[in-house]
Amino acid sequence: MKEQEFLQELKEINLFQQALAILGWDTQTGMPEKASDDRGEVESYLYGLAFEKEVGPKIKEALTYFENRQDELSEVGQAAYRVVKEQYDLNHAIPKEKMEALSGALSKAHGSWQKSRASKNFADFRDALETNIRLTKELIPYWKKDEATDYDVLLNQYEPNMTVEILDKVFAEVREGILSIRKTLEEKGTEPNTDFLSRKMTVAQQREFVIGVVTQLGYDFSRGRLDDTIHPFMIGINHNDARITTRWDEHDFTMATFGVIHEAGHGMYEQSIDPKYQYTPVATGTSMGIHESQSLFNEIIIGSNKQFWKKQFPFLKECAPGTFDDISFDDFYDSLKKTQASLIRIESDSLTYPLHIIIRYEIEKLIFNGEAQVDDLPQIWNDKYEEYLGIRPENDLEGILQDVHWSNGSFGYFPSYALGYMYAAQLLEAMKKEVDFDKVLASDDYSPIKSWLTEHIHQYGASKKPNELILEATGETLNPQYLIDYMKKIYFDVYKVK
Repeated sequence: MKEQEFLQELKEINLFQQALAILGWDTQTGMPEKASDDRGEVESYLYGLAFEKEVGPKIKEALTYFENRQDELSEVGQAAYRVVKEQYDLNHAIPKEKMEALSGALSKAHGSWQKSRASKNFADFRDALETNIRLTKELIPYWKKDEATDYDVLLNQYEPNMTVEILDKVFAEVREGILSIRKTLEEKGTEPNTDFLSRKMTVAQQREFVIGVVTQLGYDFSRGRLDDTIHPFMIGINHNDARITTRWDEHDFTMATFGVIHEAGHGMYEQSIDPKYQYTPVATGTSMGIHESQSLFNEIIIGSNKQFWKKQFPFLKECAPGTFDDISFDDFYDSLKKTQASLIRIESDSLTYPLHIIIRYEIEKLIFNGEAQVDDLPQIWNDKYEEYLGIRPENDLEGILQDVHWSNGSFGYFPSYALGYMYAAQLLEAMKKEVDFDKVLASDDYSPIKSWLTEHIHQYGASKKPNELILEATGETLNPQYLIDYMKKIYFDVYKVK
């Protein structure tokens, strides 16, 4: 077999995946409510065709032929071979019918999740969630190798080589660090005023502002677009089509502003992968933890920077004439970093955000390690919010129904958010050795920041593993202390803790 034949097969698989991605985007942004079952049938059929190719005879032949002949492959071919072999080893034994059943169930589950959000009643989503969990559990034996637990198998799908053992230790450090910071703020801090943040800023004004901001950060709208959805997401169709979405609140401009900045970080990653990898499985992020590191670097690391907001505050006032004219910059900046317990993850502040992730992580461990039933989940959710954040959801909408992930079967994904936050803080420290971070954010040219991230992270796509990227970019393995120190610096400054 020649390399070109191998790459052509990968291209055909990728074209199926691009079609499925566009359908998925439409499902969450514009599809009519009653089209859910029909869409599920289309997606299931196309997914089945793609899956057949992924584990089919041509891929098997290529893997066998090149196993001892990788010197016949180009750099791109070798990178693609490694990724394809991993995926083949993972999935080739799974019956096509099981993957088709999962794909169809996930498409229908999204409609059930939307319905349950409207009714604020978990019962309307319960059966769909149970089906998603059951089908995922049926797949775990096919995926499992030497992982210690079933949940380790799912973690490995999103963050290679990540384990419950590692996360339990790291999350314990982060949780204790956050709780210690919160206690210090309560005892010694001065809480910033946020009354003016609820002033009306129209969707049109917010769009003008945030589109301007993410364009400056490096998101290319000629290769992307911004749409409305229930739960914000980015979908990378190819490096010339990375779409972002958001939701709006005219009395809380921060929700869409930080949400779009976050999703643009994902989009910038996808847009900046080296084009030489296109049509191969290398042309995507290497892991969800690294992907989230890029979105959270945008949203929290840049979005918490005082020089960034000193530069952007006049633009905000220009987009919303008169709305914030009586507010000083210092008061405005401090208001953005107020910390308080929140029920909604995507509306939480950057200090308590990891606690939301830890809650979901602990619930998923219970689900897949056999210690929780579907009917118990709403109460488990509510109890954990009361334990960790001191607040309790009043209904399922502000509780267990708030996230889209379980409707699309992304079990094991949530830890990626917290890992991404830790990676982002660690990358910042490494970047500051080469880039004058504050000076760049005070300037009219943010490109040195994006260029550094592209050089060290973006360009590689999935050709390098997350631990390899972090080690090469920062000189050490994952270290949660950078995040704890970062949060102390930001919040002690805003709360005037000496």
